[in-house]
Amino acid sequence: MKGQITEDMKSAMKAGDKDRLKVVRLILAAIKQIEVDTRTELDDAAVLAVITKMVKQRRDSIEAFEKGDREDLAAIERAEILVLEDYLPERLSAADLAAMVDEVIQSTGAEGIRDMGKVMGLIKAKAAGRADMGAVSATVKERLSAL
Repeated sequence: MKGQITEDMKSAMKAGDKDRLKVVRLILAAIKQIEVDTRTELDDAAVLAVITKMVKQRRDSIEAFEKGDREDLAAIERAEILVLEDYLPERLSAADLAAMVDEVIQSTGAEGIRDMGKVMGLIKAKAAGRADMGAVSATVKERLSAL
């Protein structure tokens, strides 16, 4: 995945796409920073986690900018999210997410809300980068409360 991002950086440079180039460089810098800090090479799952975190940060920034009536800055963040989402897998639909939650609840034998950690652990691995974990948590809590 890092190779793909590097190639995209080169393509953006050649095409003169400054906005895309800026975001791709931010991704590479974030990956490099973590690799230097941990002295390890990030695999695709870890790169995906970095990009997911960057999207979440931008969503939080958009919310703050909108509260502060800074629509110009919120628009920049939205444009960056569009570039970042190119590297994320396709998002799960609400129906697919609900089916995944039900499947994991059955496979773990979860009996109530106290089993939420066990269910969330498995779903987090299956839905990595494909679903907002806040929405996943709410769905799991709803399903487990009904048991």
